[in-house]
Amino acid sequence: MGSIVSTVALSAATADSTSPKVCPFEACGKDSVPLVGGKCASLGELINAGVRVPPGFALTTSGYAQFMREAGIQADIGALLEGLDHQDMDKLEEASRAIREMIESRPMPIELEDLIAEAYRKLSVRCYLPAAPVAVRSSATAEDLPGASFAGQQDTYLWIRGVDDLIHHVRRCISSLYTGRAIAYRMKMGFPHEQVAISVGVQMMANAYTAGVMFTIHPGTGDRSVIVIDSNFGFGESVVSGEVTPDNFVVNKVTLDIIERTISTKELCHTVDLKTQKSVALPVPAERQNIQSITDDEISELAWAAKKIEKHYGRPMDIEWAIDKNLPADGNIFILQARPETIWSNRQKASATTGSTSAMDYIVSSLITGKRLG
Repeated sequence: MGSIVSTVALSAATADSTSPKVCPFEACGKDSVPLVGGKCASLGELINAGVRVPPGFALTTSGYAQFMREAGIQADIGALLEGLDHQDMDKLEEASRAIREMIESRPMPIELEDLIAEAYRKLSVRCYLPAAPVAVRSSATAEDLPGASFAGQQDTYLWIRGVDDLIHHVRRCISSLYTGRAIAYRMKMGFPHEQVAISVGVQMMANAYTAGVMFTIHPGTGDRSVIVIDSNFGFGESVVSGEVTPDNFVVNKVTLDIIERTISTKELCHTVDLKTQKSVALPVPAERQNIQSITDDEISELAWAAKKIEKHYGRPMDIEWAIDKNLPADGNIFILQARPETIWSNRQKASATTGSTSAMDYIVSSLITGKRLG
């Protein structure tokens, strides 16, 4: 716990007036967590490792600190949180609503607004789109630290267009540092609220016809010889949020053969409404609900990318991905984020199980049965 708290304290120390307020992903890396949080640091690390990642930029913890300082509400937030019990969710949610309304009602400082607008303009030029659609994602400095996982406790907003809408959703991401769930978790883990900063990532939105998540370890069994891929039509939100039962594929990590294939009935997907230019949840047409949402070739390419990411980080990874329908097949698979897998990786190795579960067992059994390994 001491190392975690020291990392969080470092985040607060880093957010000073000499640090950049806005930072492109390319300038970030694994050592940038105190400045841009876990999510944005990982995106920069992936880009610099040669992984195909949609471009973007981050409002840094220094920018966050300036916003909160000029808003002048830290004392009010402290008063609302004082004396709360992390198990009293009704009181926590009441405090959360008051704090979030307070944050979202404050104007963005002119300096920050100009920096965000200029970075967004450059990103739009790079994407060859006026007011390019972006995903706006929170990136907390305490995300995915050993011994604790803050991932998923703050908000993500999809298909945001235009400077005004972008700045509004940046404020909403900042306020999501004070969701009832996030407040309760920090209290339970002994993290001082004032020492956990947040960064906000602004990332080019992949216009996905298929998206999802993948693990370089089996999330159900801890088997490290496989890659597990979940997919659904549209944006990955339906998979991440658990709104649908996605298609599921288990891939041998050595041969990239698909060992198991489960095609689910997918009744819902998230996509863009072309009239309103907003992300919406829509029913999947009945004739498509039981169709495999990703091709076998795409599964192989995703698995190859997952192996590359795991090798770079040297540990099992939890990865979000998307396949862009506007780009050609040889360059349309994007990695949206990658974080260390935290459940099985923190356990001791499970005792050996019977049966052909390892990569070598699979290869040997395939040779015996005459199966083509590919």
